[in-house]
Amino acid sequence: MSNFPFLSVLTVAPLVGALVVAFLPRHRPELAKQVAFAWSLLVLVLSVVMWVSFNAGGDRFQFRESYSWIPNWGVSFTFAADGIALVMLMLIAVLVPLVILASWHDAESSKRSVPVYFALLLVLECTMIGVFAAADVFLFYVFFEVMLVPMYFLIGSYGGHQRQYAAVKFFLYSLVGGLFMLAAVIGLWVVGGKTFDWQALSQVDISTGTERWLFLGFFLAFAIKAPFFPFHTWLPDAGGAAPAGAAALLVGVLDKVGTFGILRYCLPLFPEASKWFAPWALALGVIGIVYAALLAVGQNDLKRLVSYTSIAHFGFIGVGIFAFTTQAGTGAVLYMLNHGLATGLLFLVVGMLISRRGSALISDFGGAGKLVPVLAGVLFFAGLASLALPGTAPFISEFLVLIGTFTVNKPVAVIATLGIILAAAYVLWMVQRTTQGTLNPALTEVDGMRRDLNLREKVVVAPLIALIVLLGFFPKPVTDVINPAVQATMDDIGRTDPAPSVGTVQEAAK
Repeated sequence: MSNFPFLSVLTVAPLVGALVVAFLPRHRPELAKQVAFAWSLLVLVLSVVMWVSFNAGGDRFQFRESYSWIPNWGVSFTFAADGIALVMLMLIAVLVPLVILASWHDAESSKRSVPVYFALLLVLECTMIGVFAAADVFLFYVFFEVMLVPMYFLIGSYGGHQRQYAAVKFFLYSLVGGLFMLAAVIGLWVVGGKTFDWQALSQVDISTGTERWLFLGFFLAFAIKAPFFPFHTWLPDAGGAAPAGAAALLVGVLDKVGTFGILRYCLPLFPEASKWFAPWALALGVIGIVYAALLAVGQNDLKRLVSYTSIAHFGFIGVGIFAFTTQAGTGAVLYMLNHGLATGLLFLVVGMLISRRGSALISDFGGAGKLVPVLAGVLFFAGLASLALPGTAPFISEFLVLIGTFTVNKPVAVIATLGIILAAAYVLWMVQRTTQGTLNPALTEVDGMRRDLNLREKVVVAPLIALIVLLGFFPKPVTDVINPAVQATMDDIGRTDPAPSVGTVQEAAK
C-alpha cells in the first residue's frame, strides 16, 4: 500500500464529493447531507489505511508523489507526509464527518442552500488536506490562499450576528499575511536556484540577511493564521460569527496551518534566522497565553470565549516550537492534535447549547444542567479537557511543552504556567454560569432547552470523548509517529537537547 497515491487521492476525493453534493436538487436536502457524510467517511477510511501504512521508523517523508505542473517555473504537484503532517491529516479526517453530523440542521436555520453548505465543507476539507500534504512551496502557498474561500462563504453566508463583517475581517487578515508569504516565496525561488521543491530548498545556503527577511515573510503569514498575539484579533470575530461546525474546523484545523508552517518551512529552510528570532517568538507566545486567558475570563459570548481560549493555547504551541527541544517540540505537535480534538468538541457542544437556547450569551443561561444534564456533562468534560486536566489528552501536550521549555528557558516556562491557573478560572466560571447554580426561569419557556442530546449528537461527541481519554492515558501511538519528524526538524536547525547535569542524574536514580 506504500505505493498507493494516498495524498493525491485524499486531496481530490473531497473536491469530487463537493461537486456531486453541490449539484444535487435543493429540494432534497437530506440527500445532500447523506452524500456529504458518506464521502467524508470514505476520506476517513483512506486516512486510516494511510496511517497503518506509515512506517514510523522509515524515511522522514513518505507517500511521496510528484507530477509536473509549470516546468518553466520549477513548480510541480508534489505531495509527501512526515509524522507531523500525518497527524494533522488524521485530525481532518476525524473532524469533518463529525462536523457534518453536528451541522445537520445548520443550513436550514440560515435559510440558504443546504447542498451548497455541505459542498463548502467538503471543499474546505480538500484544501486543508492539500495544505498539509504539499511538499512544493508554491503548491503549499496555493492551498494556503484557496483555503480562505470556502471558509469565507461559510462564515459570511451561513454565520450568525455580524457574519459579513467577521468574514471580511478573516479574509483580509489572512490575505495580507499571504501577500507577505508570496513575497518570501518569490525571494526563496530566486535564491534557491529557481525551484519550489522543499527538499531541494532545504539544502540551499542562504546569506544571513536574506534568510532573516525570508523567514519574516513566512513567519508573519503563519503568525496571523495561527493566530499569535498581536495578530489574533480576527479570530474572536470569525469564531463568534461562524456556524459551530465551521468554527470547530476553523479553530481545530485551519489555525494549525500557521504552526505547521513554522515547523515545516520556517525552521528547516531558515535555521539561523529561526534561532535569531526565537526570543521574540517566545515573548509573543507567553504574552498570548496570559493576555488571551484574561480576555476569556471577561467574555459573555460563549463562542468568543472559546476563541480566546484557543489563542491562549496557541501561545503554548508557539512556546513549544521555539524552545527548540524535542520534548517541547513533540508536545507542541501533540498539542496541535489534542487542541483540535478538545476545542473541536467544545465548539460543537457550545453550538448545540446555543441552538437550543437561541442565544450565545452566557447571561441568558444559568442552571441549564437541570434541563439538559447529558449536554451539560459533555460541556463540563470538554471544558476540563480544554484546561488540560490530568487524564485528558491536552494535559500530556501541555506537560511536554512546559517540561521541555523549562530545561532551556525557566522564566518562559514559569510565566506560561500561569496560563494553566487562568484556564481553570475561565473554564470553570463558564461552566458554573451556564449549567450550574440556580435555574434561570427563562430557560423553562424555551422549547429547545427541554431536549437533551439526541442519538445523532451523541454519535458526534462520543468519538471525540473517547479519543481525548485514550490519548490522555496512552499517547504512544501518536508520539511514536511525531517523534522522528520533530527530531529531524531539530537536526535541521542544529539543536540538540541539553544534557542533564550530574545532580539531575543522581536525583533521577534515587
